[in-house]
Amino acid sequence: MSTRYAALLRGINVGGHRKVPMAELRTLLGELGYDGVATYLQSGNAVFSSASGDEDSLAAELEQALADRFGFPVDCLVRTGGYLETLAGACPFPAAELQGKQLHVTFFDQPVEAGRFAPVDAAAFAPEEFRLGDRALYLYAPDGLGRSKLAEVLGRPALNRGLVATARNWNTVVRLVEMTRD
Repeated sequence: MSTRYAALLRGINVGGHRKVPMAELRTLLGELGYDGVATYLQSGNAVFSSASGDEDSLAAELEQALADRFGFPVDCLVRTGGYLETLAGACPFPAAELQGKQLHVTFFDQPVEAGRFAPVDAAAFAPEEFRLGDRALYLYAPDGLGRSKLAEVLGRPALNRGLVATARNWNTVVRLVEMTRD
């Protein structure tokens, strides 16, 4: 029995740097033996099925293959379709009432304790808000991520030291949930 996964690649195809064409990513995933391979957008979202491995081992295998193929390191997070569905269902904000650009999820490679973000004076950024979830941070930014002062603070290296993190807007999260359904 195989499991559907989403691979979230961090920091590729941004400003013409660290280019990973999606057609080549699909080919690479196929060469690794994965089935049902598809990509979404150009920002490093792929889905596939695998009968073996777990999130961490699949991420490590993909990171090595990407480094070998493209000549630079790419951090990857791999999540099951079930995880993504649970994450979307646990959203603490009224996602159905918001535009996709107003809601974002930052995925982390490991669980994050609330104390890590305790230095952030969340009230100072209202109406923007954030909440922690399972290896994720939900961010409500009513004016979008590009104008979000809270996102800028939450992305500071001091707060994220030791973590691999990559963010997706809500539209992408919903699409990945759909693409990973068995």
